[in-house]
Amino acid sequence: MQRHAIPHSDLEVSSLCLGTMTFGEQNSEAEAHSQLDRALACGINFIDTAEMYPVPPRRETQGRTEDYIGSWLAAGAPRDRIVLATKVAAPGGPQVATRDDMRLTAINVRNAVDNSLRRLQTDYIDLYQIHWPERSTNYFGQLGFTAADDSEATPIFETLSVLGDLVAEGKIRYIGLSNETPWGVAEYLKLSERHQLPRPITIQNPYSLLNRTFEVGLAEFAHREGVKLLAYSPLGFGILTGKYEGGARPAGARLTLFSRFQRYFTEQGLLATSAYVQLARDHGLSPAQMALAFCLSRPFMASTIIGATTLSQLDENIAATATTLSDELLQAIEAIHRRHPNPCP
Repeated sequence: MQRHAIPHSDLEVSSLCLGTMTFGEQNSEAEAHSQLDRALACGINFIDTAEMYPVPPRRETQGRTEDYIGSWLAAGAPRDRIVLATKVAAPGGPQVATRDDMRLTAINVRNAVDNSLRRLQTDYIDLYQIHWPERSTNYFGQLGFTAADDSEATPIFETLSVLGDLVAEGKIRYIGLSNETPWGVAEYLKLSERHQLPRPITIQNPYSLLNRTFEVGLAEFAHREGVKLLAYSPLGFGILTGKYEGGARPAGARLTLFSRFQRYFTEQGLLATSAYVQLARDHGLSPAQMALAFCLSRPFMASTIIGATTLSQLDENIAATATTLSDELLQAIEAIHRRHPNPCP
């Protein structure tokens, strides 16, 4: 498993990161521990979670994912070999309240960190991320920006300042962003430099064959400022595996169980998916491995986040690290992208 050094930090993360948002909803505690064991044995040292998880978020299950990771660590998993990332939620976004007050104020962020540390049963978090902006902006598939009154939003400086305090106290090591825009990245970088506060070292945004919007604006930050991408949904919630082809709805699959996830079922998205799935099969590859290998080949990538509900799915995803895409295949991918550019942002 290849590892990447993240600029402006001493972190080295595996090219694949184990995403855990199924833990506590689709996966039991025992299944979660089995996935974590398998990932570690296969060379994955990077685990990503969030205070909001599992997904879909519900008040009854909120925090359970961190609980399962915590019980795994408490059972003897080697904490010093693991880069552990989690996130703090903000107002808006998925409609579940993880805290009574969802604003990213100093006291709320501090409480969120303490609660995550308690659930994770660890003394520190390697990478602490803002799950999505508190201000009104375009994320979670919204492309156009619509100006709104943000006078009540917590200033980024306040959030960044308390993160600086938490770094100084040793509760978190580094900070990252998620579902952020070029303006947001620029603002965090400006404030961190002006006030000698921690700079964000990563940005966790969606990226896949169906959504390459990161390449417009944010990829330049990855190149020039070293804020590398942690790609989530590289398989488009599983649609790029081909398992939903022809309207199929496999038993137990996420998009079968939860009708709320329709982001990847647009008309153009289905057309593009069919083209990518057929291309992979024409080249003797599994669609999932081609989709993941494409993400892994991107120069702005720090790590690609994979999720699975079974060990066989996890094994197939991990096998993508041994897949190299030929120039011919990459050119064919670009041809499909030109026909169906970013159908599922």
